[in-house]
Amino acid sequence: MPKSVDPATTELTARGPFDLAASIRFLEGFTPANQPVADGSGLLRLAFPAEVGWAPVGAAVRQHGRAVSVELSGDVDDPAAVVDQVERILSLDVDGSGFLALGRRDPVVGDLQARYPGLRPVQFHSPYEAACWAIIGQRIRITQAAAIRSRIADECGHPVTVAGQRLPAFPGPEELQRCSLPGLPAIKVDRLRGVASAALEGHLAAAQLRSVDPEIALAQLTEIPGIGPFSAELILARGAGHPDVFPTAERRLHEEMTLAYGLTDPSIAQLAAIADGWRPYRTWVGLLLRTRREDDTHEIAGGGRT
Repeated sequence: MPKSVDPATTELTARGPFDLAASIRFLEGFTPANQPVADGSGLLRLAFPAEVGWAPVGAAVRQHGRAVSVELSGDVDDPAAVVDQVERILSLDVDGSGFLALGRRDPVVGDLQARYPGLRPVQFHSPYEAACWAIIGQRIRITQAAAIRSRIADECGHPVTVAGQRLPAFPGPEELQRCSLPGLPAIKVDRLRGVASAALEGHLAAAQLRSVDPEIALAQLTEIPGIGPFSAELILARGAGHPDVFPTAERRLHEEMTLAYGLTDPSIAQLAAIADGWRPYRTWVGLLLRTRREDDTHEIAGGGRT
């Protein structure tokens, strides 16, 4: 359980392997982040709209052994809820005690764990932000989408000072509805406003999305205009932070699995059967596979599409 250190700081305990430095390295190469998150000191800075109330908040995260401290800043109305959100962003809300045993059973997973020790999925700040990214990134290069997202944050969001550094936070749903949304065609503007409405109505709440069967959650997400199967899986796995989702619509992951397991033209059902062996960490293994693919190919950094 989180332990309060002082009025602004909370201490978390990682259950299972976790390396904040690995999370920082991931974020530094994660195109949607598109902002400096570290200064070489081992400190991670985050700025985002809080899911409760959507006020812009910040978090400075440090690790000391198994302990992870979270120092909040900004207009924090509900500190416990924001700490829970940070915990989910770093996948510290999931008990990872059994993850290494999975690597001992599956050599492919074991090799990934050895290459990326302590790396857990680093999530979007919320399902709302993941949904916005999904809309922004449709049919354009990822680097273009990141630039547009950054511009929206600069022009429509509110900066937060985190551990002495001023960072832009993506606008909350109400601000997004009022924003002119520079650099986007009308259809994406309409869809982003629809995402904002869905968030305000509670349809993008992480706890709710994770409380139901994933198939039900995915079906609910695809009811939002502009959100198809690929985007819904992204929102559930990397926005709500569900640890055990196998994406059926993610071509890059399927290609990397095919290569890693020495397969020839496998079906989605065959890949899903392999992924069943990763339970209850299917999202985690998928993240490691995609991370290795990007490190080896640089296809996203080179301007690939979402």
